[in-house]
Amino acid sequence: MNQPIESNYLECTRSLFQYYKNLGERAMEQVDASQVNKRFSDQGNSIAVIVGHLSGNMLSRFTDFLTADGEKEWRQRDAEFETSFEDKTSMLAAWTKGWDCVFQALDSIGDADLQRIVYIRNEGHTVLEALQRQLAHYAYHIGQLVFVARELAGADWTSLTIPKNQSDSFNQEKFAKEKSQTFFTDGNK
Repeated sequence: MNQPIESNYLECTRSLFQYYKNLGERAMEQVDASQVNKRFSDQGNSIAVIVGHLSGNMLSRFTDFLTADGEKEWRQRDAEFETSFEDKTSMLAAWTKGWDCVFQALDSIGDADLQRIVYIRNEGHTVLEALQRQLAHYAYHIGQLVFVARELAGADWTSLTIPKNQSDSFNQEKFAKEKSQTFFTDGNK
């Protein structure tokens, strides 16, 4: 049964946020606690810095998402790039706190809200535009996080998507199944 485009959009957006959350978590699982603050250069970001920035952004953007500017007065964005965590557990707690805020806000948005205007630094966005903006921002930084984790894990890295040189077998498995309508994140890599 076809659902209204607004409902489909919200469902797909939630699925993509969840996909990127899971991707980041699966990457961080492959890194030792002693590695989360490792930077490859003075200008580079460690996994901890990326997590600190993402968490700060999530809390700022999604706290009172429909009613307050997405850049909160209490946010210290520049400090996010100096973040280090005492341990991996506290880093993951910040990660979880940010994502909890995102999903609570998403759960409060209805189809009729997508055309509402919300502000980020006094710039108006429809809710749909603001969600797209944040989804792209988080995908960008989680890609960085995955890259850093992969470099740190080295030969012990386990692929998070289709492993190198296994595209043909992956495609054969997919094409051996009947056509169906599903979202690519449902049970897939």
